Order: sequence, then C-alpha cells, then structure tokens
Amino acid sequence: MGFIVSVGLHLVIALLVSVVSSVGGIGANWGTQASHPLPPETVVRLLRENGIRKVKLFDADYGALKALSKSGIEVMVGIPNDLLATMASSMKAAEKWVSKNVSAHVSSNSVNISVPEEQFQALCWYADPEAESEYIAVGNEPFLATYNGTFLRTTFPALRNIQSALIKANLGNRVKVTVPLNADVYESSSSLPSGGDFRADIHDYVFQIVKFLNDNGAPFTVNIYPFISLYIDSNFPVEYAFFDGNASPINDGGTNYDNMFDANHDTLVWALQRNGFGNMPIIVGEIGWPTDGDRNANLEYAQRFNQGFMQHSAKGTPMRPGPIDAYLFSLIDEDAKSIDPGNFERHWGVFTFDGQPKYLLNLGTTNTGSLVPARNVQYLEKKWCVMKPSAGLDDPQVALSVSYACSLADCTSLGYQTTCGGLDERGNISFAFNSYYQQNNQLNEACKFPDLSMITKTDPTVGSCRFRVMIEPYYGGAVPKLGWSWTGWATFVLRFDLHSKKIE
Repeated sequence: MGFIVSVGLHLVIALLVSVVSSVGGIGANWGTQASHPLPPETVVRLLRENGIRKVKLFDADYGALKALSKSGIEVMVGIPNDLLATMASSMKAAEKWVSKNVSAHVSSNSVNISVPEEQFQALCWYADPEAESEYIAVGNEPFLATYNGTFLRTTFPALRNIQSALIKANLGNRVKVTVPLNADVYESSSSLPSGGDFRADIHDYVFQIVKFLNDNGAPFTVNIYPFISLYIDSNFPVEYAFFDGNASPINDGGTNYDNMFDANHDTLVWALQRNGFGNMPIIVGEIGWPTDGDRNANLEYAQRFNQGFMQHSAKGTPMRPGPIDAYLFSLIDEDAKSIDPGNFERHWGVFTFDGQPKYLLNLGTTNTGSLVPARNVQYLEKKWCVMKPSAGLDDPQVALSVSYACSLADCTSLGYQTTCGGLDERGNISFAFNSYYQQNNQLNEACKFPDLSMITKTDPTVGSCRFRVMIEPYYGGAVPKLGWSWTGWATFVLRFDLHSKKIE
C-alpha cells in the first residue's frame, strides 16, 4: 500500500486466483488482523449478499477457505512474506504448500481457486483455443522500499518454485503464480507517465519477475493508493486524488491526466512498455481510502473516492481503456493491524468491525444500490467502561492507565480531526478504557484501572464518536481459551493489580 500502505507488519505474498474472461465486477481484500473477527461464514454471506464475487486472502486461513467452500467466489490464497525464504530454498516446502492449499481445494472443487473443468474448456474455446483461460497472481509488496531489500533475493526463487510445484501437481495450465507489487517499484524520470520505468535500484529484480510472469501468461498486479500521496505530502493537491475532474490536469504529450490513479497506473503501463511488456495485463490488487485515524481519512473522502473509482473503473485509463480488474482495500476494519504506517491502517474497511456499512456505496451489484449489512451479528452485553465522575484528571495514574489501555487496544479514533477528536479529556480517557474493556470481552478485571474506572450501562457515545460494544469472540473449532484471539496470537489478558499497580 504505497510507501506505508502495507498491511502493517504482516504483509504477505498472495496467491490470487482469477480467470481472464470470467467473473467481472469488483473484488475485495479480506484481512483477518482483528481482535474479534466476524465468523468466516458471516463474512462469506456478506460477500455474496453484496454481489462481491472475488476475494483476496492474505494467507491460507483454514476457516476462511472452509467458509468459501462452494460459495462460487473466486479466491486469492496467500503465502506470507515470512515463508518466502522457505519456499525459495526448498522445492519440497513449495510442493507441500501447493498440495495443502491449492491442489486439495481444486481437486474437491470446494473452493474456487480454479475454474471447474467445463467452464475452463468453454472459456478456452470462447477466447482462443490456444489461450490460457485463467491465472493466479501471487504476492503483496515484497519490494516495498521500507523493507530495505529484505525479500529481494527470495521473492523470485519462491515464485519459480511455487510455479514448478503447480506444474508437478498438473495445475500449471490452470493455476499460475505472480507477485502483486507496490506502486513504488516504478518511477518516472520526467514526473509524467510517459517517463515510467522500473525503479533504478531494483530494476533487475523487477524485470526478472515481470519476464517470468509474461512468459507464463500471468498479469502484473499493483497496489495503488492516492490517499498515501495525500498523507505524506501536505502540498499534494487534494482534488487530484479523486475522480471528479476538478483537478488541474497534467498534460503528457497531448494526453491529459486529471487524477492520480490514472497517472500512476499509466506510469506502470509505460514502464512495462519500455521494458518490452507492453501488452501485459494489469490487475489492481489493492485500492481504497480509510475512514479514520488521520484528518484526510474520513467518511466523506472515502465515499467520494471509492464511489468515484467504481464509476471510473468501467472506462479505464488513457493508456488502458476498458474495465479495470480491481480489488477494494478493504472489506472490514481490522483493529489489530500495526499502526507503524499510521493510525489510519485500522480503518480501511467499507464495513465496520461488525459488518455494518460505513457510508453509501453503490457497487452496482445489489438491488438497493447500497451495501448490505452483515446479518445475525452477536454482540456482548450493552455495557461500557468509563472514567468515574469522582476521579480527578490530575491523578498521576491517569496518564499511565490511558497509555497502558491504548497500547493493548485501539485508540486510533482519538486525535486531531479524527472521528473522536472532539472529545474532552474525560471523554478521551473513557474511550481508552472502554476500548481495552471491550477488547478483553468485558471482563471485570479489564475495567479496574486503579480508582479511575467504572462499568456503566449508559451509552457514552458522543455524536459520531461511537463507544463500541464488542462482538462475541469467534474461536473457530477450538475450545475458547482466555487470552487467545481468533488470529492465533497469544494475547494474554493483562490487568492491573490494584495493590502493587503492577501489570501482570
């Protein structure tokens, strides 16, 4: 996600399954870095009821794949970046991964990682008897500049081994591998799209991958985020991030560009053309706009950008007219993502953590022209943890308690020009306490900040600043255990000892 538009510290290499002539419309990225994710079955129903027929996963999550079984939804399956070295160095590891996460699903036809044989043959006949009808895109930003070259030497060997493993599994003609890359892998020598080329310091690495993809009939997948340009550059023209045509256009040899997406996308087109791959298909693997955590991350801008993109994607860019194959980032907010890139990282979803639409968005896939909320969501009891009215703001434990709560929960809605930026001091403290309390499933011990907190059944929500009540935890097939989240990380419930003030 452009510069810092990663999926936090948990970026992955993704296996994307798609079909050249198959399912149209918009896809969505489904991330699972949440303290309380919705049950996978609920998410799959949400996808289907909103007409989203393509989804990208960031790893081969068993619960998600099981829920997607026989859903008819095309799936991207992911290999995490931390497995690249293993896949690069061990053909057996690559074969085992393909067997477990691709072959098993393709052979059973339970998850649409590949097209059923009759559809595969029909598509081959319709397009070109000699043409490949489907492809896989693998990857998610392993060459980010912020990685300082960590994955430069392992990405291509891993890619090659996974492709070889697919061939050995007799899937080489139906399922291929590619690497979705961040837009920072290319640049322009002239600041115009026509000056596009692969970034000089990694040119040979990118060229090697692109040639391999091209030789195997696979697409180039790129993640483009105009929001990040606005986030990192205070002088960036705001209107240029959107699709309304209100920005002063940039003229490139007679071609006008009035939005950043087109200019960025076509810089890639020129880079591919300059290196001999002018006809290579392009997938936009991630594109979206966050709704909180920064002054430019808000509901108005997110709705304006995503709706604008939906309308714009039908016509394409000056260099590549026609429908754009793209995946919105993202489906649902993730409150456990790293905020190293910025507080906005936890707010990319078009749905809130509990599957409720954030704003009016017409994907062109529903009868109502708006998003359909998740159904049958189960919530915890309607109660909140807030600051006691009798507690003093000058209590020396206040700062320590708030810092502690926010370090283990989600306070990214607090701050300048954010959703909860208008709260007073007591409101900020209460928000932090409640976030920690809800994340710990409303355990009494999670609302025992020394002489500062209390549990209330009166909703402390102020205006658009929502004090949330958490959804019931999802444990999959496992027996619920205190302190274990669905993502599999041991997040032991920490609490204050009221006497020693020691954190256990």
